[in-house]
Amino acid sequence: MYKLKKSLSKILSPITIMLIPHGRTKVYRLKIPFSFIVLIVCIWLVFNLYVFSVAVNTAEYYMMKQKFSSIMNKFNELRSTIISLKHAEEELNRIFSLKSKKEIFENLKIQPSGDINIDELKKLSEETINSVNEIKKFLSEQQNIYKSTPLGWPVKGEITSFFGKREHPKYGHEEFHTGIDLSVSTGTEVRATAEGIVVFSGYQAGNGNIVMLKHGYGFTTIYAHNQKNLVNVGQKIKRGDIIALSGSTGTTTGPHLHYEIWKDNTPVNPLPYLKEEF
Repeated sequence: MYKLKKSLSKILSPITIMLIPHGRTKVYRLKIPFSFIVLIVCIWLVFNLYVFSVAVNTAEYYMMKQKFSSIMNKFNELRSTIISLKHAEEELNRIFSLKSKKEIFENLKIQPSGDINIDELKKLSEETINSVNEIKKFLSEQQNIYKSTPLGWPVKGEITSFFGKREHPKYGHEEFHTGIDLSVSTGTEVRATAEGIVVFSGYQAGNGNIVMLKHGYGFTTIYAHNQKNLVNVGQKIKRGDIIALSGSTGTTTGPHLHYEIWKDNTPVNPLPYLKEEF
C-alpha cells in the first residue's frame, strides 16, 4: 500500500521545465503534471494508430474496388456471351421447328469451395456460339443454293413435248429437244422458277421472244416463244416473279411455252425440278 501511494505521488508530482533564452539572464520555469505528459503521449500514440489504420483500410478499399471492378467486367462479358448464345439457340430452335426443308430455307434469317471459373465458362460459351455460327453459315449457303435452284412450274399447262430425242413437230426431222413444251393459251403469265438476274431478253429466230435468267450455282433457265417479254437485262428476279406472257412467236405450231434448265452449261431434264421441293 505504501509503495502504491509512493508511485501515485511520483505520477501526480509536477515536472518543472526550464526555458533559458540566449543572451538573457531571466529563466522561465514551467510546471507540468507528469500525468498530463503521459496523457499527451497516449493521445499521440492513439492518433498515430488511427492514421495507420485509415491508411491500411484505404489501401484495402482500393484493392477491393479494383478486384470488384475486374469481376464485374468479367460478369458483364459473360452475360453478353450468354445473351448471344440464347439468341442463337432461339434462332436454331425456330429454324428446326419448321416441318420441311422448303419452310426452313424460306424462313431462314441470316440476320452469356464453390468458385466459378468465369474465364473457362466464357471460353466454352464462345466455342458453342462459334459452332452455332458455323451451322448458320452452312444453312445460309444451303439457302442460297435453294433459291438458285429452279423449282416448280413456270406455267400450269400440259406437257406436249418432253426432254430428249424427238421428231420435230413442224418439220418432221429427228432432233434433240433441250427442254419441255407446256401447252398454254396466249397471254398466260410466265413466272421465274428461281431467284436470279436477266441476262437476255429479246427476239431470237426460231425461238421468238425469249428470256434467259442466270441463277448462280451453275443454273440457267430459258423461257421461249413468248408473246411479250416483261423484264430487262440486268433486272434482279425472285422466284414467282412474272417475267413474260406466253405466245407463239418464232417457229411453232401453236401457243405454248418452251422451258429449259441448264446446269453447268449443259441442258438437263426439267421434269425432276417441276415438283415444289428439291
